[in-house]
Amino acid sequence: MRRIMSTAVGAVIGLCIVVRAAVAAPAAGRPNIVFILGDDWGWGDLGCYGHQQLRTPNLDRLAREGIRFTQFYVASGVCSPSRAAFLTGQFPARHRIHGHLAAPRLNAHRGMPDWLDPKVVTVARLLREAGYATAHFGKWHLGSGPEAPPPAEYGFGECRGVLCNGSAWDAGDATFRPRSTELFIDETIRFIEANRDRPFYVQTWLLDTHARLQPTPEQLRAYPALLGALKIYYSAATAADSQIGRLLVRLDELGLSRNTIVVFSSDNGPEDIIIGNASEHGVGSPGPFRGRKRSLYEGGIRTPFILRWPAAAPAGRVDNETVLAAVDWLPTICAIAGVPVPKGWELDGQDMSEAWKGRPVERDRPLFWDWRFGVAGHVINKSPRLAIRVGRWKLLMNPDRSRIELYDIPRDPSELDNRAEHEPEVVARLSERLLRWHESLPAGPTDADAGSNRYPWPQQAD
Repeated sequence: MRRIMSTAVGAVIGLCIVVRAAVAAPAAGRPNIVFILGDDWGWGDLGCYGHQQLRTPNLDRLAREGIRFTQFYVASGVCSPSRAAFLTGQFPARHRIHGHLAAPRLNAHRGMPDWLDPKVVTVARLLREAGYATAHFGKWHLGSGPEAPPPAEYGFGECRGVLCNGSAWDAGDATFRPRSTELFIDETIRFIEANRDRPFYVQTWLLDTHARLQPTPEQLRAYPALLGALKIYYSAATAADSQIGRLLVRLDELGLSRNTIVVFSSDNGPEDIIIGNASEHGVGSPGPFRGRKRSLYEGGIRTPFILRWPAAAPAGRVDNETVLAAVDWLPTICAIAGVPVPKGWELDGQDMSEAWKGRPVERDRPLFWDWRFGVAGHVINKSPRLAIRVGRWKLLMNPDRSRIELYDIPRDPSELDNRAEHEPEVVARLSERLLRWHESLPAGPTDADAGSNRYPWPQQAD
């Protein structure tokens, strides 16, 4: 009898433990996604990436509570192609988007379309068809003007933006620019509150810290001891960081933080101060890297990438091993959300969900870049036209095989020790892959001096 009672008591205790465990571990379900994309933030512009003066306490908090990736690459040294890669999982050169989308005349001169084809597969459309609420707020820059498709045609159920058609802010309002991040975050919070009971995907793509910056007197008070460009740039970045902090607090208050993936990144490296409209803004930091915006050296295409996902990603992790890229965004998000990618859509990126959960991944697919236009600034920023990253090696060259440069990136992240003469087999193997990829792209015009390191270079603005 005693043994029977003991067994019964043990069963009850076991049942209680199971019930308690079930209550203590809420069903994860499909995660929410909040994607904050800064504009022209350099790899070194955040405190958590080593900046000693610029204060970014909320992004630093995001890194403490999540994973900070140090080898993340965008698909271009300028904004429009970078954004196309995030949305499609493909290199933007496939879509003839080689530079920033501008007025039709300039687009035609560059052999580019006026907008990203709305028929392409996008991460937003796939998620929306799978039941996610989707939204885009902020800078679009994938096509604007009277005939351009609005973001809604790419799968966004809600949108309000800049450099787009559809519902938009008045960017000409003098009070808009210094408050733009605040306004974008307001819309993001409103959308999250309205969709808190279903999975959601929201893009909050900032104008900060792209020129021209016009911080308010209140924002400038954040750095009373500084003057000039540093004061303007740091004040604008810290003001944007404070608005990101407001979003993080609201996610906490709504009880959504645990199963919400929050990502912060940047569309390309920091602007160069010699650009005419950026004299107050070209002091962003590429960290230890060579190159800036428009360059295929690391400083132009390697940007911050911070991911927080308390339900699955360990806090305080720094991933120095995984080579992560913008083209991985679509396949990774779809894998995590359980959404299949259409079989006919050829991905250039790969599923990196294991890395997002804290387990470094060795990259299977190469990364390619093709930059057909000018590079501003000092000759050290002026990269060759083409680049490929495979494993630890990064090869840069022009299509005519001039300026062959090979760097062992983990050992030489500043790209100062050209190993091309010492590693002829690596050069032969990577150059063959790079040129084959380049030949597969749609033909188009290039600047006469593209890939040249002549100095000076005519100034160009984005």
